[in-house]
Amino acid sequence: MDPKQDTEASVVPVRAISTIWFLPAIAILIGIWMVYYQWQNQGPLVTIHFYTAEGLEVGKTKIKSRNVTIGEVESISLNDDVDGVVVTARMTKSARKLLVDDSQFWIVSPRISLAGVSGLSTLISGVYIEVSQGNSENERLEFDALEDPPVTPKGTPGLRITLNSNDQFAYSKGDPIVYKGLRVGKIEDVFFNFEERVVYYNAFIKAPYHKLVTSNTKFWDASGLEVDLTADGLSLNTGSLETLLVNGVTFDVPKGMPIGEQITERAYFDIFASYELASDQRYKHSLQYVILVSDSIRGLVVGSPVEYRGVLLGHVASTNMLSNAAQDFFTEAVKIPVLINLQPGRVGLTDDELGIQKMDAQNRYWVKQGMKATLRAGNLLTGRLFVELQHFENQAVDSIHLYEGYPVIPTTTDQFTQIAGKVGQFVDSLNSLPLDDIARNANGSLANISELAHRFQGVSENLEVLLATANEDQLSEALKEALENVAALTESYSEGSPAHRQLQQSLDALTETMRELSPLLNQLKHQPNGLIFNSGQAEFIEPKKHTGANK
Repeated sequence: MDPKQDTEASVVPVRAISTIWFLPAIAILIGIWMVYYQWQNQGPLVTIHFYTAEGLEVGKTKIKSRNVTIGEVESISLNDDVDGVVVTARMTKSARKLLVDDSQFWIVSPRISLAGVSGLSTLISGVYIEVSQGNSENERLEFDALEDPPVTPKGTPGLRITLNSNDQFAYSKGDPIVYKGLRVGKIEDVFFNFEERVVYYNAFIKAPYHKLVTSNTKFWDASGLEVDLTADGLSLNTGSLETLLVNGVTFDVPKGMPIGEQITERAYFDIFASYELASDQRYKHSLQYVILVSDSIRGLVVGSPVEYRGVLLGHVASTNMLSNAAQDFFTEAVKIPVLINLQPGRVGLTDDELGIQKMDAQNRYWVKQGMKATLRAGNLLTGRLFVELQHFENQAVDSIHLYEGYPVIPTTTDQFTQIAGKVGQFVDSLNSLPLDDIARNANGSLANISELAHRFQGVSENLEVLLATANEDQLSEALKEALENVAALTESYSEGSPAHRQLQQSLDALTETMRELSPLLNQLKHQPNGLIFNSGQAEFIEPKKHTGANK
């Protein structure tokens, strides 16, 4: 071939983009899709303010609702005032409905208290943040966490009420509310009103027990062991085992009251110290009288019962009604006024103004007929007194006096005071006796008795000497003669003597006679009329003595 001959070059077209670049492009697209998917499906970022971050860790601490993980802590930092911490957490998309105005966040950790043990599962899994959905529809992304878990989660069916008390007993958050031994609710919050100086307790009664709360329901203390020594005696009250360890409240409709209308929204109730005080609140109307006591009122306190023949009519309202005008208090004649309340509803009258009018008219009539008040000892152990109303014959009065506007019921001393007065009179009479003259006469009489005893002792000694000097020979002769007579009598009845033979013959004749009478006696035993009517009975066969086993 000629080297100078022209040849044509083969031109092959080159691709603009190499297939190797598809792999990075696909990776980029996958990354973009993952970012988009993460952005599209991730939940909102929430900010939660805590007092302390104890137990919380970034990237580990979970946020849960009903034990389902719905978020995770992303950052933890101090707040601007350095008095708390700010926790930022990423929530899942499904948790958005939980983030409303009244949602609650709190830390779940192991807790041990008298009310129980909770959060033990966190000993293995670690602490976590619990969220409870609220009822609001407004979305919210910043919250203030609770320092303690809520007593009742939001949305729990039941009834919320407010209890108040100005007594000495107090309760804490979580203390139980009991109905006949069953735990039906809890104290949720405690608030002290400084202006009213009253403690208010927000409580929750869970369903279906909230239906037991009516307009006539009364609440009273059921804490621990209650021992009360009153005029009625010793009373011992206990609640459930739980209320023996912690404070508690119980409730019910007192006996004799209608059930009332069911409470459907928050209402206010007082907490009484006992069931008796709660039950007394059913009586709204009362009459007030004054009794003027001349005896000591020590042991008579506010709340002491007022009875009529054992029937409770009311209670003592005040024991300190002495007016400022009483200038002669330290005199023997002054009487101490005691104010008492009598309630018409306790005796079957209507608990209204008409019942008050009827009871007042009846009391005024009986006072004029001789009804009086007496202080009596209700409990000798505690010395508590109570007021008893009783009728006394021939002690009628013409009119009823007033003391500071209150009608006065006359009083009389009780039996113990009367006995004490009689004892005092006896002691005075005993002191007026001439005991010195009686003592001198008694000493003279004792001296005469002593001299007479000495003389009697001398006579006794002379008698002993006389007996000792008696003739012992004559006594021995008489004893010998008596023994000889006894021996002669014994010899005359000895064996072989005529008297012995005669006695033996008499006994043999008596035995024979009894043997002959034996059939007759047996017949009379089995047939008493056999002597008159002949029954033809065969001769009685006397059973033979058993001598051994049959051969």
